[in-house]
Amino acid sequence: MELLRLLALAMMALQPGVAGGAETVGNSSVGVIEFSVGKFRYFKLNRPFPEEAILRNISSNVTFLIFQIHSQYQNTTISFSKQTRLPNSSGTGTDKGLVFILRPEQSMCFWYLETLDAEPVQNVAIPLSYSERDPVPGGCNLEFDLDIDPNIYLEFDFFETTIKFAPANLGYARGTDPPPCDIRTGQDSRWRLQYDVYQYFLPEDDLTEEGLLKHLQRMAEVPQVTANAIKVVTLTANDKTSVSFSSLRGQGVIYNVIVWDPFLNTSAAYVPVHTYACSFEAMEGNCSSLGRVSTKVFFTLFALLGLFICFFGHRFWKTELFFIGFIFMGFFFYILISRLTLINYDVRLILTAITGSVGGLFLVAAWWRFGILMLCMLCVGLVLGFLVSSVTFFTPLGNLTVFRNDDVFWVTFSCIAILIPVVFMGCLRMTLLSWQYGGCWLSVELRYKFGVKEGDRLFLPTHTSYGNERGNAESRTFWILATTSLH
Repeated sequence: MELLRLLALAMMALQPGVAGGAETVGNSSVGVIEFSVGKFRYFKLNRPFPEEAILRNISSNVTFLIFQIHSQYQNTTISFSKQTRLPNSSGTGTDKGLVFILRPEQSMCFWYLETLDAEPVQNVAIPLSYSERDPVPGGCNLEFDLDIDPNIYLEFDFFETTIKFAPANLGYARGTDPPPCDIRTGQDSRWRLQYDVYQYFLPEDDLTEEGLLKHLQRMAEVPQVTANAIKVVTLTANDKTSVSFSSLRGQGVIYNVIVWDPFLNTSAAYVPVHTYACSFEAMEGNCSSLGRVSTKVFFTLFALLGLFICFFGHRFWKTELFFIGFIFMGFFFYILISRLTLINYDVRLILTAITGSVGGLFLVAAWWRFGILMLCMLCVGLVLGFLVSSVTFFTPLGNLTVFRNDDVFWVTFSCIAILIPVVFMGCLRMTLLSWQYGGCWLSVELRYKFGVKEGDRLFLPTHTSYGNERGNAESRTFWILATTSLH
């Protein structure tokens, strides 16, 4: 009997089937998670226990699959093999995916999931299927590790968020070779493809994991992306596959790219990526506690001064001149030291306050000693012109393709900023009136932001950038405006 039992066990072990699946079931240290095409699944990953993802019953008209996994801020690894560290067959991050090119007659495939985080990681994942007519996201990748890379790579700093992705390729049938990427550039090659970049804002002040994973489901598939997100720019195969946006610290944003084949009228979605433009794990200034004490003190005093100028400006003319000179000098000084030096933030803030005060005193002294009204109004007009120019590029005008060129953008921006004081210099009273209304708006908004929102965000993005977040032109404009907030 014992011999028969051993023989039966041996026969079960040798029973034909999918090797990966049979091996995983027998391994107590590896779990198995079954997925269905087009259906999201929530699960947790634990550090010592990798998981195997299995997708069964794949339709014969499916040519390739994109399996994507998302978490809020803890990294997870997705891999084709159990050796999850292989660079050309795995990806690690908070928003990662793999493309699985199916072989003829293949109806089942596997992925391996793992985390190195000490705490359990909550994830949501979904496999999406595409046919041979659909373009392959990342199919012409030459920059990143994976051979076919459907991922969007996101980088951010204090001012700017940049996304990059690999070019796509045309679709092809199972068992055939992919079309060449760069041999031809005609309409029968991948150069006919277009890329629509979409942006989706999470609810303001929503930093919850549950909220993010729920909203990510609206950015995974093509119909949901086009229905829920804002299309900010369309790129052709001749454009760089890189787009810049304004960094909004503490504001959750999801980006995705839809590659479209205009000849076949088919499309496919890359793996969406999200950011809060801040870190959940930083000891100081993390997403849950944005804003420094120095920032709040600086702008509280600045807001009080602005409020005073708003209501009593012309009664205290020299105080108003000091305020104008402070903005003018402090603003440009902060831009220079932020771009050219690596000085500590608090030191920059102190130096900006000192330089702004020197500028304010200089303007007051120039008026007191020489009484030149034209010089004072020139400073007023330049500040007003800068605000007008900045707001102009926050409108859909800044989304025009021509302004993606740095030279065109800066020349246009400077012309608008200079045109305002030139026009108003002919009517000094109009300039003073415009400045006083502008000071009212600025001071009231700053007072609101620091009294109600604890100084976490800028005075302009609350009204413009959330609704009109655009491409490179607005990002450059926002970078300059952001320097005045000194987060």
